[in-house]
Amino acid sequence: MKSTHITWHDSEISKEDRQNLNHHQSPVLWFTGLSGSGKSTLSVEVEKALYERGVHAYRLDGDNIRHGLNKNLGFSPEDRTENIRRIGEVAKLMNDAGLMTLTAFISPYREDRDNVRALFNEGEFIEVYTKCSLEEAESRDPKGLYKKARSGEIKGFTGVDAPYEEPNEPEIIVETDKQSLEESVQEVMDHLHRIGAISI
Repeated sequence: MKSTHITWHDSEISKEDRQNLNHHQSPVLWFTGLSGSGKSTLSVEVEKALYERGVHAYRLDGDNIRHGLNKNLGFSPEDRTENIRRIGEVAKLMNDAGLMTLTAFISPYREDRDNVRALFNEGEFIEVYTKCSLEEAESRDPKGLYKKARSGEIKGFTGVDAPYEEPNEPEIIVETDKQSLEESVQEVMDHLHRIGAISI
């Protein structure tokens, strides 16, 4: 069902006003990659680095969101698409609030990520591809999910019996199976400095 009889109400405070108050821009850092590629680990450390520089940032993590907002969604292709759509809308609100947002979701479908990108102004959506070989991600298997997928306990698992579509032109590629965590964090921070999102 679609909402009807609704009207958008503008605020008298703009996104730019909020950004000026915070002394930084509010792009969305969209971390995408295989399970075990380091999305959550990297986003946690980047959030910490931003906090230490006085940047107002908040992290949205895949599992965390499924505990609440998206707890009614499964892992079918349709539910995965809806999961990312909702996160995109939440990230858009946080962008408007002047907060820098970090999202850590497998988000395996290129079209879903592109649809989220379309919600934002040019330069406000920063796709961070945590590139990692399937072999390395599976050897890490921090949650034991690959083992369950290989045994048939989990169906439709990305990289095993469901696809992952790599980004075509991500703003940042971090090779987490070749770079240290410190190097990966620095690469993200350097990009934010380079585009003028932060100046600290």
